[in-house]
Amino acid sequence: MVTLEDLVHGQRSNAVIGWVLTGIVALSAIWNGLTAAILWCGLALLVVVASVPALATRDWTAMLPWPVLSVAAIAVIARGVGLGPEAAGYLIVATLALIVVVELEVFTSVELSRRFAVAFAVMTTMALQALWTVAQFYSDRWFGTAFLRSQTELQQDIVVVTLVGFVLGGLFEWYLTRFESAGAVGRAINSTGST
Repeated sequence: MVTLEDLVHGQRSNAVIGWVLTGIVALSAIWNGLTAAILWCGLALLVVVASVPALATRDWTAMLPWPVLSVAAIAVIARGVGLGPEAAGYLIVATLALIVVVELEVFTSVELSRRFAVAFAVMTTMALQALWTVAQFYSDRWFGTAFLRSQTELQQDIVVVTLVGFVLGGLFEWYLTRFESAGAVGRAINSTGST
């Protein structure tokens, strides 16, 4: 029987849940590609970047903490069943930014303070939203879609996705202060004994 302690701290449990969630996102990307939702297909495929640490280290258990991946899976499932496609877009963009920041912190030698990590995640969210907006613009122009209907809506999208980035960053900071991160590749301990 799997306990809550195993789910939060267990590296194998984290990896199994993480791979299942990554698989859900990958299947969603394939489905979006088959239904001609090319932009969503590409966005969902970007989330599969969560598997890079496992592929780079050749250790299947080197996965992001599963709560981060669950937010991405919730966003693509919500989009897939038609529940708030705009909200799902905000959530997936902010989650992708958080994935990048968490991968930098957990799987590289980069060390970020928690507050800076949250600020960096928000800035990355804003940058990804800008790229997403450019992709939507060219989709509207080349494929006749209607993603961008007005400048006011565009500005509201940027504000909302920034707020979502702050909320997700804050929630992840809370998660890190309450629970030890599962799935991390251990950092070397320096001579003073700190990590």
